[in-house]
Amino acid sequence: MKKIDFLVAGVGGQGTILASDILAEVGMKAGYDAKKSDVLGLAVRGGSVLSHVRWGIKVASPVNRKGRIDYLLGFEPLEALRGAELLQPRSSALVNTQPIPPVSVSSGEEHYPTKEEIEQALEAATEKVWFVEATQEAVRLGSSKVTNVVMLGAFSTLLEVPIEVWEEVILSRVPPKHVQLNRAAFIAGRELI
Repeated sequence: MKKIDFLVAGVGGQGTILASDILAEVGMKAGYDAKKSDVLGLAVRGGSVLSHVRWGIKVASPVNRKGRIDYLLGFEPLEALRGAELLQPRSSALVNTQPIPPVSVSSGEEHYPTKEEIEQALEAATEKVWFVEATQEAVRLGSSKVTNVVMLGAFSTLLEVPIEVWEEVILSRVPPKHVQLNRAAFIAGRELI
């Protein structure tokens, strides 16, 4: 494939930046040129976070236009929905089911869409959508902090990159005392799809 465009969408504190860093490095280890760009909300923790990642033969810019994203990795349902306009009918979307309402919702100013509304909107944007309970799986493993690695594990099943490449990159980026937990999170994520 000449290029693959990814959008990683979530909120600050979910590990979306680390996940997009890993995704870019996995692309390089798989033989692609890879670039990424992060767009952070005003408040890093709890604010909107979007990361554009592109793999290709030669990549000049990672940022994409509407209707050009091949893969959406949504760490939070509403943030995934906000990224839906960048999808195309042949895109694939993987979305964590755990909502994290923004301040505008918790203050009563705005309404958080229902699970059904989010699912319908994403399924209208593209035909390949998977919803996974990544946060619940991470908690079951012992720490919600590995939700990002559970998501990457699930996401890795959608791409033709050897599992060893994913594991090498992920485990090189975590402290030694957390290697076992992150390996378990990655494998658990692969079993969600």
